[in-house]
Parts: sequence; structure tokens; C-alpha cells
Amino acid sequence: MHDISLIRKNPDIFVNGWDKRGIKVEINKILDLDNALRGTIAKLQEFQEERNKISKLAGDVNDNKDLRKKYSSKVKDIKLKIKKLEDKKLSLTTKIEDELIVLPNVPLKDVPVGPDEGSNIEMNKYGKILKDDRIPPHFEIGERLNHLDFETASKLSGSRFVISKNNIAKMERALSNFMIDFHVKENGYEEVSVPILVKEDAMFGTGQLPKFEEDQYKTTDGMWLIPTAEVPLTNLVREKVLNQSDLPQRYVAYTQCFRREAGAAGKDTRGLIRLHQFPKVELVSIVSPSKSDIELERMVDSAQKILQQLKLPYRTIFLSTGDMGFSASKTYDLEVWFPSQNTYREISSCSNCQDFQARRMNAKYKDKIEKKNLFVHTLNGSGVAVGRALASILENFYNEDGSVTVPEVLRPYMDGIKILKNFESE
Repeated sequence: MHDISLIRKNPDIFVNGWDKRGIKVEINKILDLDNALRGTIAKLQEFQEERNKISKLAGDVNDNKDLRKKYSSKVKDIKLKIKKLEDKKLSLTTKIEDELIVLPNVPLKDVPVGPDEGSNIEMNKYGKILKDDRIPPHFEIGERLNHLDFETASKLSGSRFVISKNNIAKMERALSNFMIDFHVKENGYEEVSVPILVKEDAMFGTGQLPKFEEDQYKTTDGMWLIPTAEVPLTNLVREKVLNQSDLPQRYVAYTQCFRREAGAAGKDTRGLIRLHQFPKVELVSIVSPSKSDIELERMVDSAQKILQQLKLPYRTIFLSTGDMGFSASKTYDLEVWFPSQNTYREISSCSNCQDFQARRMNAKYKDKIEKKNLFVHTLNGSGVAVGRALASILENFYNEDGSVTVPEVLRPYMDGIKILKNFESE
């Protein structure tokens, strides 16, 4: 959400920022509405002052019926004018909010400018990639092991669902437990168990609504299934004023996530890459404005360490203005290697949202220097997507006999199992 007073003072900054994201905004329309609103408020204040003045005069002439009647008539007339101005004020406020709530965050100055992913910048690579066309796609490996069942899941729930069982189900659980433990013990995050059903205000606060409503699942009683634990974790500070000494706050949660994937028709129709329901470990940081740049680098490093511990090849990508998410001002993606596709695929996206979400949530802290309440900065990132990590392991640790080697770091979470084999032969 954007502050209309900041847009009024520096419209070019916002226009240029949206232009970098490929969005043309009729800024004059917004400013005209703002001028009309301020003019309405000024008139409203004038009439309120006049009403109060005349009401006082009426009270001073209680013994003069004619004057009292005259003043009462004027007060009644002014009240009607005030009512009309209040209605106009509400209408103009709503129109301004409707214009602003669909506009994305403004990118930071160092974000590469470009229309799409083709303008992203590769920052670094880790690990040795496998280039072997004999490695099957992860979903075929899982089906051959008799540990992934897409057919039954489709009968139960439709397309883009999966049933994992036996040792792949155990590996999925092992991955989530390992990630949570590592982020808590090594990266300093606080584990939180959060609801997966939230109210509309929570979805609005993090920017999923109203723009991306068609991608979300909504219950008949108006609740929303979370597309990511970012929603409940970030909203932990909703409508709060924190002490500066309480910052930073760093949270980690494992949840199932839900997305319609309405905008992804025909993409990744098989496998674990793009499901309607998927497990993910999410990181969220709440910090003071001066710390958010450093916190983003810290968050990326935390996610990278997970992939390094798993010994999965990956690269870090600096997203361009045309490829960033709605609420982000700066984003790094981690992409893990998939041998069967001979390419990297996203497994984590870490973003600095600055005060964009905080304004929508009204989340502030008491600044010691400014001596006033300021909006916090929020950051979020996958730490990482469990299903995609599992899929990448199946391919990168695939053996010629069809088995899959279990990464060493996961073995303590899997009762010491070192190899995944076909269940029937184990």
C-alpha cells in the first residue's frame, strides 16, 4: 500500500518506479482525486466550525425565540451540507484506495530494469551440475520406486495433487524437520506453528488480495487457505506498535500451502513442481528500516545454507523489475538444478518488501531517534520449498539401478536409511 502524501510530494519517484515494472499509471488522476479530497476536507472543517459557532450563539439567546429559531434553521442547513461533504469525502477516499491497492511496490534503485526474467542477473553458482540425459524426471523416479502416486491423487482430488508414501513420505518429513531445526539452531529463527486458514484482512496485508484473488482458495464462510506461511507469519505484527528493542523478529514455519495456479495453465502439469497443495518452510523477518537491506542478504544466506547442506547444485538470481512479485522492492531467487530438464528451477524467493506490507497491516515500531512510531520493514523467503527440494534430490542423487541415495544430512531424520529403493524389493 502506498502513502498518498508521499506520492503527492514525490510523484516522479513513484511513476518512474512503476514504469520500470512496465506499469503505466495515470498519476494525474490519482492526484486530482487527492486534491478533491483535500478540498472537501477543508470545506468540511469550515462548515463544522460554522456549525459550532452558530450552535453557541443559539445557546446564548435562549430567551429570544426568533433568534433561536433562526440559528436552529441555519444549523440544520449546515448539517445537511456537512452530511453531503462527509459522503463525498468517503467516496473520494474509497476511489483513492481503489487506485492505490492494486499498484505494486516500487523497486529499489539497484534492481536491474527489464520487462521479464530475461533481464535477471545471475549472481553466483554452487555445486557441480549433472548433465546426463539418462536421468529420468523426478516424478518417473518416484513412481518407479512405488513412492509417488499421482494417479490415485487425481482420483481423490483432481490434477496437480500427489500422494507420497513409504520412504519418500519419510524423506518429505525429514526435509521439513531438518530445515526447521537448521533455521532455528544455526540461523536464529523462532519456530512458529500458524493457522493455514486466515481472514481476508491478513491476505490483504501481505498483498495477495485483491489483485491475485483468482489464484487463491476461499472457503464458503469467507476464510482463505494460505498460499504461503508468509501470510500468517507477517501478520503476527499486524496493528501492533513494537518496541525498537524487540527488533529484529525472525520467524520460521512449516505449513502446507494452497494455490490454484490459475495463471499457470499447461505448465508443469506432471510432478511436484507446481501443485495445488504443497509443503514449504517459510522465513519472515520484521526489522527497522535501516536494517532491511542487510537482513535480505542474511535471509538469502540462510536459504543457501540449506541447499549447501543438502549438496544440491543451485544458482542465485537477482530478479529484474519485470519479474518481481507484487509486494517486493527487491528479490533474489535461488534456483536448484534439475538434470532431467537440463536447467535450474526456482526453489526459494527472498524479498525485501520495505514498508509496503506494513502500511497495509498498520504495523509500526517506536523509533528511539525519531521519537515517533514508524512503519517496520518486512521480508519473506522460502527456506526452502520442500516438494521442489525433494524433486531435485530424486534427480541429483539418482543411481543407475533406479535407486536414490539419501543426502547424508537427512539420514538421522530417516532412521539411518541411506538408499531409497522400490518398496517391494526392500
